[in-house]
Amino acid sequence: MDIAIDLGSDRTRVFIENKGKVLDEASVVTYDTDTGEIYAVGDEAYAMIGKTPVGIKAVHPLDGGVISRSELVEDMVSILLKEVCSVKVVMPRVITAVPCDVTEVEKRAVVNAVSSFGVRKVYLIESPKAAALGCGIDITTPHGVMIADIGSGTADIAVLSLGGISVSKTVRQAGKAMDDEIVKYVRKKYNLIIGANMAQNCKKEIGCVIVPNEQKTFRLKGRDAVSGMPRFVDMTCEQAKEAIEEVAALIVSSIKDVLEKTPPELTSDIYTDGIILTGGLAKLTGFAKLISEKTKLRVRVHKNAADCVITGCGKAIGYIDAAGKNIPSEISPILAAY
Repeated sequence: MDIAIDLGSDRTRVFIENKGKVLDEASVVTYDTDTGEIYAVGDEAYAMIGKTPVGIKAVHPLDGGVISRSELVEDMVSILLKEVCSVKVVMPRVITAVPCDVTEVEKRAVVNAVSSFGVRKVYLIESPKAAALGCGIDITTPHGVMIADIGSGTADIAVLSLGGISVSKTVRQAGKAMDDEIVKYVRKKYNLIIGANMAQNCKKEIGCVIVPNEQKTFRLKGRDAVSGMPRFVDMTCEQAKEAIEEVAALIVSSIKDVLEKTPPELTSDIYTDGIILTGGLAKLTGFAKLISEKTKLRVRVHKNAADCVITGCGKAIGYIDAAGKNIPSEISPILAAY
C-alpha cells in the first residue's frame, strides 16, 4: 500500500492508492503546554482555536508551507494516518509535496514528520508538479506549462517542462497572510479585535481582489479594543478588497517575475495555453481576472483547485517504482527519496 500526503499550512490531505482521497482535515493540534499531551487534531482541534483554557493551546504547527513545530506535526500525522490506515500489513511508501524553494533542513523535517508513522520510504515532489499532475497534465513532455499553486501558507509558481522545473518562485505569503491583514484592518478601522478563524470566514465569504457586482457584507464579531465589551461590525466587499489587496499584488508580481525569467520557447507555449491556477486561494473572487489583466494571458482555475496537489501526489505514486530503480531514461517528477 502506497500513501500520498499533502501537509498544508491550513489543511492536511491523505490519498491512498486504489482508494483516492480518504482524509481532509485542518492542520491544527490542541495540546497541554505543561505535559505536551495531545487533546485533539484536525477539524476537532480547529474548532478549539481561541477557545481553550489556560494551559491548553490550539496551534497550526505548519507555517508558510514548512514545519514550525516538528514534534506536533509528527503527532498530528501519526494520529491522522491511524484513522485511515487502521491495519498496516506492511510499512507503506509515502509521497508528499513540498514548496519549490524548500531547503535541506525543511526537507528533513517533512521526512521525519512522515516517518513517525512508520514508513518504508519517503518521496518528495514539488507542489507545482503535483498540482499539474492533479490537473491531468503530462509534464514529462518538452512543452512549457505554467502553474500557480496558491494555498494558505505559500504561493508556488513554476514553469514545468520534461518532468522538471525551469523557473520557479515561492511566495511565503498567501491565504493566511490575507487573514492576518483582515485582522489588522478591522483593528485599525473599527477598534475591533477579531480572531483568525473569524477573519478566515470573512475572506471565504466576501474576500475579493475585484469587487463583484453583487454587493455582500459579512458580520464580524469580536471584542471592542477600547471598552473590552463584545461588539460587531458589518464588513463590505470593498473593505475586504482593501484589506487583502497588498498580498494579492505580491503574488501577481511574483507571477510576472517568473514569466520574465522564462526561456522564450517555453514562453510561447505558455502564451498559447495560458496560466493554470490551483490551490484553495485560486477561487478567490476576481483573482484569475486580475492575473489575466496584469499578464495579458489567459488564466484558468481548475474546478477542483484545492485538491489538485493531493490528487497529483496520488498520481505520482505511479512513478515511485521507477524512482526506486533509478532508471536514467525514465523521466520522473519525483524530487528526492529518503
